[in-house]
Amino acid sequence: MELLANLALGFETAVSPMNLLYCLTGALIGTLIGVLPGIGPVQTIAILLPTTFALPPVSALIMLAGIYYGAQYGGSTTSILVNVPGEASSVVTCLDGHQMARQGRGGTALTIAALGSFVAGCFATVVLALLAVPLAELAFRFGPAEYVSLMLFGLVGSVVLASGSLIKAVGMIVLGLLLGMIGTDVTSGAHRFTFGIPELADGLGFVSLAMGLFGICDIISSLETRETRDILKTRISGFWLSRKEIRDSAPAVLRGTLVGSLLGILPGGGAILSSFTAYMVEKKCSREPETFGKGNIRGVAGPESANNAAAQTSFVPLLTLGIPPNVVLAMMAGAMMIHGIQPGPRVITSNPSLFWGVIASMWVGNLMLVLLNLPLIGVWVRLLSIPYRLLYPAILVFCCIGLYSVNNNTFDIALTALCGLFGYVLHKLDCEPAPLILGFVLGPMMEENLRRGMLLSRGDPSIFFTRPLSLLFLALAAGLLIAMALPGIRKRRSRAFEQ
Repeated sequence: MELLANLALGFETAVSPMNLLYCLTGALIGTLIGVLPGIGPVQTIAILLPTTFALPPVSALIMLAGIYYGAQYGGSTTSILVNVPGEASSVVTCLDGHQMARQGRGGTALTIAALGSFVAGCFATVVLALLAVPLAELAFRFGPAEYVSLMLFGLVGSVVLASGSLIKAVGMIVLGLLLGMIGTDVTSGAHRFTFGIPELADGLGFVSLAMGLFGICDIISSLETRETRDILKTRISGFWLSRKEIRDSAPAVLRGTLVGSLLGILPGGGAILSSFTAYMVEKKCSREPETFGKGNIRGVAGPESANNAAAQTSFVPLLTLGIPPNVVLAMMAGAMMIHGIQPGPRVITSNPSLFWGVIASMWVGNLMLVLLNLPLIGVWVRLLSIPYRLLYPAILVFCCIGLYSVNNNTFDIALTALCGLFGYVLHKLDCEPAPLILGFVLGPMMEENLRRGMLLSRGDPSIFFTRPLSLLFLALAAGLLIAMALPGIRKRRSRAFEQ
């Protein structure tokens, strides 16, 4: 009964005219940036962070959440019709989706992608609603030692389950932790790593860092590559599914939903890992694995269900434990902090309308996306003809205006440009900036809880090993590192991400 009362409060918040408008705005923007290759939810949320200052916290989070899961819908459209993944999690959809389109089954592929995403999104939202309260109650039993160990486990998990070099990812985590130390020490009041610059006394701005590393850097790196788009010229039809297609795709949708729901909760998981895993699961379960890559409907249904489910269950650790499992949710955590809201279990008790409003808005947003995507396919495809040389200057101007409006300070613009150049250097060195952002967000919280733990134990570090939950998280983190050190697992990991 308590769950029903909480959901009623959530829907009351989500269906208010203002929040419905921002939910629709987020869904539309998410679909748009999912359709346009090279502009993902990370970059978009980083660019839009300054605009959230002027919005109520609930509306801002509803809009940003809509952008995240809306991008999963939009990414499938270009993967199927153009063979260019608009979003990284839709890479695997190209394999069978585009082949279906070439066979004249583009409408079928788009329909199953939309319906699979809708079913998965609804199920994942139920999972989020069911797990929220129990996990939050568990989190209230956490002390400083448990929080430090949990955050360490989250950082290790994000490195292990992410693509790229493990050593480089660990280095980026450490760099993010160091950048989070810039500013004034809360205990002594001393300035740390400010280099005599007064503007850095309050710390490195999250908006400037995120926008520079993702927004500006992405624009610079994208201008280096030539645009090649093979837009399908044939007329798209056949949106209704046959009974055979429903029978073939239904198990794949269910399996993809379960895979995505599980991996979305794990640190480092998310839409990208879930879609690849779901595709491999479907290939293993199929009696005709040789048909994958040649237009098998399960190769679309499974990954598209998985990436949307993961996009929504990834909110579980953020909203209940205060731990962002991936870089997009780190951006969301930054948006909450901008509004003075500390992510974690206290959000449920201190701001229940925000917590349950965001959850309820996911149901509303998924319904909007289904109703919007199929009728507007023609519009989304036409948008692909817009040259990037026209898009990027407009994005840069918007970024500068948004940055200046935050503090009315030109220093933020200069800092963002510097972060953009730094991000470009990292891109050239094949260093992923995502672990850096996670380290930057979690660093101050880790430092605060580490100090608290050491004060409570009077300087005895054994407190992190004598408390059962803390020891469990440390053991899990050590287990992940040991597993990644094994040659067989390391080879499988690299092979999975190469595919």
